Amino acid sequence: MYVDSHCHLDFPDLAADMPALLAAMATARVTHALCIGVNLPDWPRVHALAVTYPNLYATVGVHPDGQDTTEPTVDMLVALAARPKVVAIGETGLDYYRLEGDLGWQRDRFRVHIRAALRTGLPLVIHTRAARDDTLAVMHEENARDAGGVMHCFTETWEVARAALDLGFHISLSGIVTFKNAQDVKDVARRVPLDRLLIETDSPYLAPVPYRGKRNQPAYVPHVAAEIAQLRGMTQEGVAQATTENFFRLFRIDPKESHAH
Repeated sequence: MYVDSHCHLDFPDLAADMPALLAAMATARVTHALCIGVNLPDWPRVHALAVTYPNLYATVGVHPDGQDTTEPTVDMLVALAARPKVVAIGETGLDYYRLEGDLGWQRDRFRVHIRAALRTGLPLVIHTRAARDDTLAVMHEENARDAGGVMHCFTETWEVARAALDLGFHISLSGIVTFKNAQDVKDVARRVPLDRLLIETDSPYLAPVPYRGKRNQPAYVPHVAAEIAQLRGMTQEGVAQATTENFFRLFRIDPKESHAH
């Protein structure tokens, strides 16, 4: 039994294919998936998936990459987070990869999300790219430790992973862990405590080997578990069980409440 802890099923190329995606999930024994909010205008689509399908859940947040979009306030995020089946705040964080100039607006937005998480008592889903020092600094300054959550699609070094673990966060690994040259990620996969590990697809992006370069989907998350199992010298079933239990515990979901179709 597997869970995809981070995917974008509302994105058009996946949303048009929901019956097939859900059937493929069931065949692959992927019982649940968390659909991630990346902006507020499109958020109703994300939430609609969660309330339509018993085994899908939602987060609410504004991705750090989005410049020309509705800026969230703490009150807006808190209000949306009160809706049924919303289990986390995010995806939030910092991403300096494509952007230049003064990125103070990104740090301000990240702070808003952390404050909303603290107010709602929900965990955070954090994205960091080319911004690790500032990401950790804001997490410290805003007491993100008290909210907890996950560093999603982790691509940093073990030192950064350890700093996030010290703040009480989980580490989620994507299909990148199956890529031959992803040595830092493989190193993290070997060393993260098993009770703090999650797996994800980040669909439609980052399909794992042997599907690399193709459209990703939640049914492919077992390939992530298989690679981690090999790196850790344990069974794939052991990775599946641990990451699934961690998911339900972190996001406070009762697995008995929502059975896959």
